[in-house]
Amino acid sequence: MAHPVRGRLVLDDSVVAGRVHVEDGQIVAIEPDDAERNGPFIAPGFVDLHVHGWGGYDAMGSRAELDGMARALLRHGVTSFLPTAVTAGLGALQAFAERVRAWMPGAPGDGAEPLGFNIEGPFISPHRKGAHDPAFIAVPARATPEWLLRLLPGLRVMTVAPEIDGGLELVRWLAANGIVASLGHSAATLDEARAGYAAGARSTTHLFNAMSGIDHRAPGLAAAALLDDAVYVELIADGHHVHPSLWPMVARMKPADRLVLVSDALPLAGKGDGRTAIGGLNVDVLGGRATLVGTDTLAGTVIALDSAVRNLVGAGLALPAAVAAASRDPLRLLGVVDRGRIAVGQRADLVELDDQLEVLRVARDGEWISPR
Repeated sequence: MAHPVRGRLVLDDSVVAGRVHVEDGQIVAIEPDDAERNGPFIAPGFVDLHVHGWGGYDAMGSRAELDGMARALLRHGVTSFLPTAVTAGLGALQAFAERVRAWMPGAPGDGAEPLGFNIEGPFISPHRKGAHDPAFIAVPARATPEWLLRLLPGLRVMTVAPEIDGGLELVRWLAANGIVASLGHSAATLDEARAGYAAGARSTTHLFNAMSGIDHRAPGLAAAALLDDAVYVELIADGHHVHPSLWPMVARMKPADRLVLVSDALPLAGKGDGRTAIGGLNVDVLGGRATLVGTDTLAGTVIALDSAVRNLVGAGLALPAAVAAASRDPLRLLGVVDRGRIAVGQRADLVELDDQLEVLRVARDGEWISPR
């Protein structure tokens, strides 16, 4: 990146007109200059920790599908991601882990960079299964240490329902092995959810969705997550999974660095309406809303994080806060500190946005890859 990047720089807590100087893929200087006040917004690259596919490509598919998914995500400003599996048979999940691990060293340089992988299930509650196949839901108490060890390395996040048999022990095992245990797909009471966080869970899978909520007489997992300042929460900001009026409430209740935007996107995302399948279940997409065929059960989204950022800003959140939820905060959850902010010493993963926050072009490691 020979020339400085010019525009309105989205910093941690403000937007400042100026220039970003990059050498060898790193930000080496930030130069405020009001003359750049009419330029595009320059934000850190987005990071999607929970995404099942994009552009017709499935995270649980072949290496070619993973290539296609990574490239499709990058065009929406996503510079790092975790391919995410849904509940499946134990053998299928082991094969997914091995496939992603083998693919990562050769992942395309013109796509979003994989930081590992995420497994949503199978250790979830059958009572809050959402769009997961009940035939493959498993009990942690019956999972052998040998099978769990086969998922390592590369596993970064796993969803667990803390109230099911062996759930707390699994949370402890994940935490001890440096993996983010994320509570979700759970019917936990408030006390059961708090026990899960006390056991080492650090995040919450798509807040409010497929979980016990904030009933005023029987609060559950959602209440525990919102009341614990140390806990991260995923938010799907597509307007279907959580009503937009609640987005500012979540942002007010959580510390500024504990809100994580995720897409939970399906393989069909970006391909318009139609029918797809995920985890062996058929899904209809109509008008941007994805549901299990023949039901009203939501089954992921067809958005990417650029849409989520636009939606949060449209609901009244400040641009730096919305961008941080899509970049800095998910990386902090993973313990990745070399990117995610516009600051000296950070990797130059950047997104250029127009006044409507539409992606103009994307830089990964200082190289512009996808000019519009």
